[in-house]
Amino acid sequence: MTNYIKIVEERISGLSKGVDETVDSWFLMSSPMPVVAVVLVYLAFVLKIGPEYMKNRKPMDLKRIMVFYNAFQVLYSIWMCRTSIQESNVMASIFSKKCEINRTREQNLTLYSGAWFYFFSKIIDLLDTTFFVLRKKDNQVSFLHVYHHTITVLFSWGYLKYAPGEQGVIIGILNSGVHIIMYFYYMVAAMGPQYQKYLWWKKYMTSIQLIQFVLILGYMLTVGAKGCNMPKTLTFFFVGNTVIFLYLFGNFYRKTYKKAKSVDGGSRTTGSSLAQSALRAAGGMGCMPQTMNAGKHLLQNGQVGKAYIDLNNNSVKPMKLE
Repeated sequence: MTNYIKIVEERISGLSKGVDETVDSWFLMSSPMPVVAVVLVYLAFVLKIGPEYMKNRKPMDLKRIMVFYNAFQVLYSIWMCRTSIQESNVMASIFSKKCEINRTREQNLTLYSGAWFYFFSKIIDLLDTTFFVLRKKDNQVSFLHVYHHTITVLFSWGYLKYAPGEQGVIIGILNSGVHIIMYFYYMVAAMGPQYQKYLWWKKYMTSIQLIQFVLILGYMLTVGAKGCNMPKTLTFFFVGNTVIFLYLFGNFYRKTYKKAKSVDGGSRTTGSSLAQSALRAAGGMGCMPQTMNAGKHLLQNGQVGKAYIDLNNNSVKPMKLE
């Protein structure tokens, strides 16, 4: 028994040593245990504890918090994009014959620092699901959403800890660019129904995500074909995970928009079905509007008003009289 305990301790000690001792001293990077604990608490809350707590309670009004949170995410993503492009010299990596960039240890630490900020952004992203639960948007807590957030936290940690390579820089830049667009949408949506007219482009966010995965896959295959001097295991994992994301997001897009198009083609009722599906798309901060007849809503005084979708209170409301 003592021998088994010793073996386990040695394995854990081995996992605690990463690619650089300076990285090992950073927040959440000392060993796998802290980040695994964060992910387990996240899963327990969004799948069990949170829904049980909110079961007999009204949805929380988080409008101001969500506007601030999404504005912060936009600025954070812009900063990461700009810093990564400036510090990584990524274009030289892409077009060199062996995709190599020779760096000093100090330059590598600068690169690792950027990877840590990217990893920590994935920790912050877990609040997306937390807000869904507290606002009782249980339909948004899908397998795709939870899997995506969980795997990106674990992988970005493992990437920085054990095998940071040039491949991750490209992925970080592309992903941060997509997040600028995505969280800007969520920020505007959280500001209130009066801004709904500016949100017609939501369905294109899923397309942008799919394009991102295609670009990542193409880049990884190029890295493999050129025989780049990069961690091959990392390349294979990137390819496999990107294929999974392509399938999940592609299936989501097909079910959401193709079905909505089919429904809209069979019935010319004013776009409430399209609005409903659009708000589901891309795991957004929207709501599931009630079925409406020709986009109309009956007011208390018997008059008919045009409907708008209240993104903050999970309902469809009259905006103005006919």
